[in-house]
Amino acid sequence: MSCNSCSTKTVGLAEYASPNALTWCPGCGNFGIQVALKQALVAQGVTPHQAMLCFDVGCNGNGSDKIDGYRFHGLHGRILPVAAGIACANKKLTVVAEAGDGATFGEGVNHFVHAVRGNFDITFLCHNNENYGLTKGQASATTREDVAMNSNPDGVTSTPIHPQRLALSLGATFSARIFSGDIAGMNRVFQAAIAHKGFAFVEILQNCPTYNKHTPHEWYQQRVYNINETDHDTSNRAAAVAAAEDINEKVATGILYQDPNSVPFMMRDAVRKDLGAELIDEVKTYDITPYTSRMR
Repeated sequence: MSCNSCSTKTVGLAEYASPNALTWCPGCGNFGIQVALKQALVAQGVTPHQAMLCFDVGCNGNGSDKIDGYRFHGLHGRILPVAAGIACANKKLTVVAEAGDGATFGEGVNHFVHAVRGNFDITFLCHNNENYGLTKGQASATTREDVAMNSNPDGVTSTPIHPQRLALSLGATFSARIFSGDIAGMNRVFQAAIAHKGFAFVEILQNCPTYNKHTPHEWYQQRVYNINETDHDTSNRAAAVAAAEDINEKVATGILYQDPNSVPFMMRDAVRKDLGAELIDEVKTYDITPYTSRMR
């Protein structure tokens, strides 16, 4: 979500600190992801009371009580409609949603499709470790073909969903990919996503040290490169699709596509465009006693 409510107040990392201990597996990419998110929010001047952090069920959701700010821990695969509703109700908040590849492209793929289509003003961080880690290593919609997982000991036989191909084909106005081992790169991309007006999709290539042995941390280190250090044109959707295609040998990371003329959902809504008030300002308290008293 674009940071249209950030104050000039200096924000420190300590403001996002939580007394709760992190419980991810040693070596999990979530440690770096949360550090980079805190850094990006601080760099954008977003204070904890201006941030609305929405977590799906899964390993990403185990971080919901490990960071300060307004937080919502939703149902599996359903965090995007919650985040979209919050962004529509109060545009003063910086809304960040997080979910895994299973929730995003399995249970919640319909919500992903319409979040992109609606171009709701949120930043969406998709933790792609190519499996359901929290439920002990089942194959997800992004698990690679022929890879053996606990639910598929003989190997996955279905063609995996390609997240970038899907997002870009749906018309995403911001689509990026980054590796969880690159904290500086995540910080840079997260900041751009937060500042973007509209739905900012960030796929995070993340190792799962416990259940997915096919793509360990070192596997990504040997293959990723920063496409923003090349002559790649981020305003060219066709170029982004071509650059994003390879997920096996030379994997492009960074901002793949961004529409500089993106107009988010609420700015297109004819009913709301001339109104200065936020939806949340229009919420009123109604006395329903006359109605409930009839039920006694």
